[in-house]
Amino acid sequence: METSTNKRTKKRVKKPKKKKPISKALLILMSIILLITVFSFGRIKDVFSLYRDASTKVKSISEATFNSRGTVYIYDNKKEVIDKLYDSKDVEYVNYAQIPQSVMQSFIAIEDKDFYNHHGVSLKAITRATYSMVKNKGEITQGGSTITQQLAKNVFLTQQQSMNRKIEEMFIALKLERMYTKEQILEFYVNNIYFANGAYGIQAASKKYFSKEVKELDLSQIAFLAAIPNNPEYYDPLKNEGNTIQRRNLILSKMKECNFITQGQYDEAVNEKIALNPEKAYTKQSYISSYAVDCAAKALMEQKGFDFRNSFKNDSDRETYNKSYSDLYTECVNEIYRNGYKIYTSIDMEKQKLLQQSVDSKLSDFTEKQDGIYSLQGSAVTIDNKTGTVVAIVGGRTSDKKDYLNRAFQSFRQPGSTLKPLVVYTPALQKGFTPSSVIEDKYTEGGPHNSGDAYYGNVTLSYAVQLSLNTVANQIFKQITPEYGISFLKSMNFSKIVKKDYTLSTALGGLTNGASVVEMASGYSTLARSGQYINPTCIQEIIDSSGNKIYKNSYKTKEVYTKQASTWMTDILKGSFDNPLGTAHKLQLSNMTAAGKTGTTDNSKDGWFCGYTPYYTTAVWVGYDKPRELDRLYGGTYPGGIWKDYMNKIHQGLDNIDFERPNGVQEYNDDALNNVPANNETQKNEQGSAQDAVKKYESCKLDTLEDIKLAEQFENEATTSVQQLKDLNLRDQLLRKILNRKAAVTQRKIELQQGNKNTDDNINNGTTPPSNVDKPNGDTNNNDGNANGGQKTNTNNNSTQN
Repeated sequence: METSTNKRTKKRVKKPKKKKPISKALLILMSIILLITVFSFGRIKDVFSLYRDASTKVKSISEATFNSRGTVYIYDNKKEVIDKLYDSKDVEYVNYAQIPQSVMQSFIAIEDKDFYNHHGVSLKAITRATYSMVKNKGEITQGGSTITQQLAKNVFLTQQQSMNRKIEEMFIALKLERMYTKEQILEFYVNNIYFANGAYGIQAASKKYFSKEVKELDLSQIAFLAAIPNNPEYYDPLKNEGNTIQRRNLILSKMKECNFITQGQYDEAVNEKIALNPEKAYTKQSYISSYAVDCAAKALMEQKGFDFRNSFKNDSDRETYNKSYSDLYTECVNEIYRNGYKIYTSIDMEKQKLLQQSVDSKLSDFTEKQDGIYSLQGSAVTIDNKTGTVVAIVGGRTSDKKDYLNRAFQSFRQPGSTLKPLVVYTPALQKGFTPSSVIEDKYTEGGPHNSGDAYYGNVTLSYAVQLSLNTVANQIFKQITPEYGISFLKSMNFSKIVKKDYTLSTALGGLTNGASVVEMASGYSTLARSGQYINPTCIQEIIDSSGNKIYKNSYKTKEVYTKQASTWMTDILKGSFDNPLGTAHKLQLSNMTAAGKTGTTDNSKDGWFCGYTPYYTTAVWVGYDKPRELDRLYGGTYPGGIWKDYMNKIHQGLDNIDFERPNGVQEYNDDALNNVPANNETQKNEQGSAQDAVKKYESCKLDTLEDIKLAEQFENEATTSVQQLKDLNLRDQLLRKILNRKAAVTQRKIELQQGNKNTDDNINNGTTPPSNVDKPNGDTNNNDGNANGGQKTNTNNNSTQN
């Protein structure tokens, strides 16, 4: 709100009584530009040509130009309209008289303190920028843009860092200053700048972050919002509030230096704690629309020649890239709305509805809400393996209140063991391993544990994948090196890879910043296409309001994995369903061949399932937005349940075909360690002893706590005996019996300890079902829902997932 001091300070910033002739400023500017041309190494167009271009752009403008936003139409794969995005929902124009003076003053103080004294360009700033450009051999390293120049750039030009654009920006700024008053320019400026999260203009930003009209904001809140436009990504209040606070404090300091506020006002504002209240400003866009606009913006960025990267020389290089990305992304989103583009997508509305229904129904028992949004969330993405395009995307559960977050592409979570095939095993197959390669499964000091501390000795690589053995993944990743494994993720445009990820923890899914559901779905779809990667998008084409084709998807492919490595990996992941001890054994589809992998992070904070058929790939995530533990959350429970329910439905009526097997793919013997015959008396005796030990455990009494103690001793004896067997099939069968019996023993122990004397008739014959019936295979301790026990935390690794 405007204070008495605000009114006072208006008098302090007096406009000059008489401006210098604009022609003189233009003459000086032209002289400087000619000087720049000399040192530009031939990279600048003819100055007078740029002047004519600028004149053309502003020739027919009016005040409506600065308050003109189109309607964006979103179409499905049948070219039917599925959403209309009116930018007025995110932009609410406010007149100069409705805007507190503190808003204007905050931007003047931080962006252009000489605003009232120049004619659109700052000759001092241009001189500094010119000197810097000459010193750096033509590279622009300083901006020097006035508020008027920024307005020219935002409305008429691109965000490209070039001297041609800079010069044209100056010419437009000079013309705007001749056409409009300073007050009008400020009004246009604060209504057109971007404040992150879809908010354009100060009024939209005020409602987005504080649920208030701009006229209701106090000084601290105004300075806080003024901090965002400089770099909307870096100063995004919902992601990086600390960064926003730091720049708010800088703005307040600048306002004090300009005598816009007193020391007392500064002290009060800088010490005020910002309380964001964004719930009234949730976007009205659907999950489809938010993703479609994001994909469209990136398509336009690619068309404009932007070099998308996920490798950086250093932190400074990363910051420079992020700023360039943010600027051009903002420009492209702005272009989409300003021109009212028609976005034609690959979204299949029938599949979209079915995917949303599966997410909602499988999580319906969890009713806790916060601010009208379900606390436990789920997201899922389906990709057509033939085209690589997204055909369905669910960013969260359906609720009465619109959700601002599309978790399918805006959230990044640790993927657990679903990352193993992409970063460990398929790269290993490409480096010389085979599905039948033999690795010793054993615990080593400082390394990860297997679920339930179950270790199997010599196992095949295929077997290790299907049972999600952490020790084997760790050994192989160490052998092929993190650098080699992660290179495959980077080739598939995983966007959040950092230096800290180049450790063994990544083998178990311990990515520092995580991965999105779209990224994981795209990775598994690459396996389904025999190693051919297609950048995931839902865009087919973009058309402007006049019917001109702005962009068309070319469906470019590149080989990430070899045909042999990816085909072998698919063979192995099919076994996750077929193997009775596989983590996905109970998720088999009723009508289609499939391959897939479960994943669960530490303390059951994130559950994943990624699986594919010859037709479609679907990735599912379940968890809380603010990570916390959920009992019985495993890759094989809620995420797997969503995946199975949905995939069964969308494959109805399709031929049950097997995955394509490219020519030249070598065969292998996956039974190298399976079905080992008892070829001598010693092995026969070992098998007999193991079977007897399991029978002894299954038949022991459970009437008293003393019986329970004896049963636990029998369990240890049986487990030790069984784990020494060389016949893997027999070993698996017996271990499963042990684990089923263990569930019954544990349940009975709890009953006895609680004084409950009611004994289930089934307990003594070992048929009592486990207490957590939602887990596949009846296991009580396995993060992935297989039959191998629960994953133990390893303090030497960031992530110990299955």
